[in-house]
Amino acid sequence: MRSEPLAWPPVSAQAASLLEEAADLLVLHRDFAAAVERCEAGCDSLGTGTGHGPESSAAEVKCSLCVVGIQALAEMNRWREVLSWVLQYYHVPEHLPPKVLELCFLLYSKVGEPQVMLEVGSSWLRDQANRSLPEYGSLLELYLVHVLLPLGRFEGAEELVRGCEVFDSQQQLAFLGTIGESRCQWARQEEMRSAAEEQQDEATESVLGALSQKLLTTLTLLRRALRSMSSHFYLLPYKKMLLATFLLYLVVVRLDPASPTSLPFIYKLVQLFRQAWAAVFSPLHRPPIQD
Repeated sequence: MRSEPLAWPPVSAQAASLLEEAADLLVLHRDFAAAVERCEAGCDSLGTGTGHGPESSAAEVKCSLCVVGIQALAEMNRWREVLSWVLQYYHVPEHLPPKVLELCFLLYSKVGEPQVMLEVGSSWLRDQANRSLPEYGSLLELYLVHVLLPLGRFEGAEELVRGCEVFDSQQQLAFLGTIGESRCQWARQEEMRSAAEEQQDEATESVLGALSQKLLTTLTLLRRALRSMSSHFYLLPYKKMLLATFLLYLVVVRLDPASPTSLPFIYKLVQLFRQAWAAVFSPLHRPPIQD
């Protein structure tokens, strides 16, 4: 008798079909939004009761759907949504498949946000069930290189390496050496950053000093100019101007300009105005007279 091929369960068959469509949309058609929709529909069809172990075919389909979805979200520059997107289907970090966790490590390291995976990776690595997985050692290495060391968590990295039962003594020494080199490099970068900040502060202080000196010089010149103008105005014949104003008041208000007795006052007023005009517009300020 010819053996019949194993058939997918109805729910898994539907999810597998959606996975195939999502992969085609991602790779062939480059329709990333539609690919994410297919992945979400496939994960929803599997429900929350899907097994998390590698022996479950439904778990494999679900993991593959999440992998395709992560790639599609990254292509749309929606990488900030990746972690929350996968956690809505796995609920806790400890249940993330190794492949999904690996992609998250690499993605958030590439975009310069390794702190997003700090607690997630720590929770996954502390889980006792995950320590028996064959991918545990490689994921711990990724966590060290792409999360802990870029964040300067050297003590936590050393503690994690020493407490890891997967690594033998030689591997532990190699990782501890890598951590030490990273610590030294971090210290050199901090020194260079501090020196650059000090130079920037000195440059800022020198610029502010130069601006302050220029401002002081400008204020000094302005004060001298105001003092010169005030001394010039003090020399003006204010008494004569007041007298001329008073006489003008008498002529206009109290005297009759048509009366012969008012002519001497009017003549005197004209003379005072001429003297005041000559004092205000001295030859220094008077416009040149052209022939």
